[in-house]
Amino acid sequence: MRNLLAESTFFGVLISIIGYEIGLFLRRKFKLAIFNPLLISIIFVIIVLLAFHVKYDSYNSGAKYLSYLLTPATICLAVPLYEQMELLKNNLKAILTGIISGVAASLGSILLFSLLFHFSHREYATLLPKSITTAIGMGVSEELGGIVTITVTVIIVTGVLGNIIAEKVCKIFRIKDPIAKGVAIGTAAHAIGTAKAMEMGEVEGAMSSLAIAVAGLITVVGASVFANFM
Repeated sequence: MRNLLAESTFFGVLISIIGYEIGLFLRRKFKLAIFNPLLISIIFVIIVLLAFHVKYDSYNSGAKYLSYLLTPATICLAVPLYEQMELLKNNLKAILTGIISGVAASLGSILLFSLLFHFSHREYATLLPKSITTAIGMGVSEELGGIVTITVTVIIVTGVLGNIIAEKVCKIFRIKDPIAKGVAIGTAAHAIGTAKAMEMGEVEGAMSSLAIAVAGLITVVGASVFANFM
């Protein structure tokens, strides 16, 4: 059985999709944020690999085809933004200020914690791109000398947590404006957070989509500057 799974070309794709579908079912069934489909699929894949003693490389040989869809899926987020173009024009300064502030807070917090916990430069560079989408974050981490595989993990964890707590945080801090919600979620939790923003409303989803792209570009520049601080 183990050899059959390991040698199957699309084994990785199959269990990834099954895990995601289980997550969707649990989300619909219990309506709890903790049952995030991506989080559930990650846990499911880990359990299957451990149960059948399948090596990660064997799993990834098939699952890697799913990652090819990441870039076009991210680009498709431009569609809701285009539909809210007039709203963007009317609030451009406030939106850009919010995104820049969010990126500065992200990079600054990583610098602070790295100093407090005496991280090495490599560990510091690994965490800097935590709040941008994987497609951009991997390149930033590699360029700065970080550990790319850990960067990917941190990005996913950041996105999943953002997806789970986004609505609760907005309620706690009484953030009611849909533009502010979208900008905050997209800047802090990239594409995974944007999935939650789209559930909250069209405006939230559009602004979050914009925040992903702009925050990614600003982080590329900002991370290069902040990398010199350690």
